[in-house]
Amino acid sequence: MSSKRDLKKDINYVLGDIIEAVYIWEMSNPEKGVEASGKIIDEAIQVFDELIHKLNDRSVENKKQHFKGINQELETRGRALIDKINAL
Repeated sequence: MSSKRDLKKDINYVLGDIIEAVYIWEMSNPEKGVEASGKIIDEAIQVFDELIHKLNDRSVENKKQHFKGINQELETRGRALIDKINAL
């Protein structure tokens, strides 16, 4: 079982790397607009807020299962964001 602290770090690193990838894409493609990439950044921030909120929920009975679900959600939503970056 990953600890709460490790899961917070994972969320921060994964979504931070996704936002950084969007910024790199914007710098390497200045001729294209930033509307689509801005939406991806906004969505990444929203995912971060939602996952941290779920992680800090203290009313959960089975923490191990709860953390595992958050980790899986991070993986699926992170991959969806990466697919959106690749589609730019």
